Amino acid sequence: MYDAIVVGARCAGAPTAMLLARRGYRVLLLDRAVFPSDTVSTHVVQAPAVAALHRWGLLQEVIAAGTPQIGTYSFFFGPVAITGTPRPADGFSTAYAPRRTLLDKILVDAAVRAGAELRERFSVEEYVVEDGAVVGVRGHDRAGSSVVERARVVIGADGRNSQLARTVHAEQYAERPKSQWAYYTYFRDLPVNGLETYIGPYRGWGAAPTNDGLTMIVMGWPYAEAEAFKADPEGNFLKTFELVPGFAERVRAATRVERLVGASVAGYLRKPYGPGWVLAGDAAYNKDPITAQGIIDAFRDAESISSALHDAWSGARSFNEVMHAHQTRRDAQVMAIYEFTSELATLEPPPPEMQQLIGQIEGNQGAMDAFVSINAATVSPAEFFDPAFLTPLLAA
Repeated sequence: MYDAIVVGARCAGAPTAMLLARRGYRVLLLDRAVFPSDTVSTHVVQAPAVAALHRWGLLQEVIAAGTPQIGTYSFFFGPVAITGTPRPADGFSTAYAPRRTLLDKILVDAAVRAGAELRERFSVEEYVVEDGAVVGVRGHDRAGSSVVERARVVIGADGRNSQLARTVHAEQYAERPKSQWAYYTYFRDLPVNGLETYIGPYRGWGAAPTNDGLTMIVMGWPYAEAEAFKADPEGNFLKTFELVPGFAERVRAATRVERLVGASVAGYLRKPYGPGWVLAGDAAYNKDPITAQGIIDAFRDAESISSALHDAWSGARSFNEVMHAHQTRRDAQVMAIYEFTSELATLEPPPPEMQQLIGQIEGNQGAMDAFVSINAATVSPAEFFDPAFLTPLLAA
C-alpha cells in the first residue's frame, strides 16, 4: 500500500510526488504518456515558479538545456507601450519558457530520483471508493494488465477534465465562462525582446523565446468569434498581426515550424479535498491562460499539498484541518488575479479610467515595473490598484 498515488505526472503531479518522496513517503506516480512528451500549454514559467525550481534544485537543468532567460516584459496598448522588469519573488525576477517536452521530463526524472515509483502508459479506468472514501485506482498498465493499487490518499493532478473530480463530485465555485479562443505555434528567426504582449480591441497575442532558437506565439480572439477564427485559423492568425505592422513584418521574415494548436478554457475553483482524495493543479483551479500563470499555480499546489499531507501523516493536525487550511490559503492568494484574468480575457477595450491610468504609467519606470509584475505574479492586482500603493508611484 502506498502513502500516495498521484495521477498525472506533469507540472502539478510530478513535483507533488517528488516532494512527498523526499520526505520519505511511498509514492506511486501514474501517467498515460511516456516522457518526454508534449501537452497543450503556452509554458511560460514566471518568477515565483522559477524560484520554486531553484528551491528544488532543478533550475540549472532548465538553463543548461538552452532555455532563454526572459528579463523584460512589454505590453503594447495601441500607441502606448509599457515595458518593465518584474519585481522579484524570492530573489528571482526573470522568467523562462521551456518546452513542455523538456520541463515535464525534468520534473518526472526528479520525482523518480527522489524515490517515487513511475508508471508510464498507465490508464486509470476508475477510482476505488469504499465507505465513501477514495482508497485507490483501478486501471491498465503498459502491458495491458488490469491493476488495482491502494493508498492513504489519491491525488488527482489530471487536468481540467479531471476524472477524479468527476468521481467525487468535487464542489465547483466562482465559475467563469470561456472568454477567448486561442491558437499558438512556433516560429524560427523571429526575434523578440523578452515577453511581448500586444493588446488591441477584441484581439491580442503574446510572444516569448523558447528552446532551440524558436519563438512561441499565442493569439486570442473573443470566444464569441471562435467559429470564425477556426474557419481559417492560419489566414486569421497572420491577418491579425497586421494590426501591428512592425510585428507583422517580423513574422513575414520568420518561418513557422509547427502546426497551430487551439484551445479555450473556462474558469473555476474546486474544493480540492475530501475523504481519501486531493486535487492539484488545473484539476483544482483553472483560469484563462492570458496571464500565463498556470505553472505557478501547479508548483504552489505541489508545495502546499505535500507540506499539508506531511503535517497530517505526522500527526500534527488532522487531514481535514490541513487541507481546509490549504484551500483557504489558495483562495486568498488567487482570487484577485483570477478576477483580473477573467476581465482581461474578454479582450474588450479597457474602460476610460484604465486607459487613462495606462497613459499615466507609460514612461514612469517604477510604475511600469510594478504593472508588469501583475502578469509575473510578483504583485497582486489588489495591491497594485490600491491607492496607497499606486499614488506614490504615479507621483514619482
